[in-house]
Amino acid sequence: MKRKEKMKELNGLNDEQLKERLKDLSIGLLKNRFELKTGHVDNPSVVREIRKDIARIKTIATARGKNG
Repeated sequence: MKRKEKMKELNGLNDEQLKERLKDLSIGLLKNRFELKTGHVDNPSVVREIRKDIARIKTIATARGKNG
């Protein structure tokens, strides 16, 4: 999915859904980091994508806090 499409999708979510998505991504990041360290990960670039998605969600949450 392209960056603009991801941002559009995330902007369409309400605050509660964003918190849930952030929680899920944080757990996924922890699991993927553990698998990366133990050498059992299929695609190491997943960690980078998860980190970027977390940053996008935090950016949207911050913008909503300032504007709302």
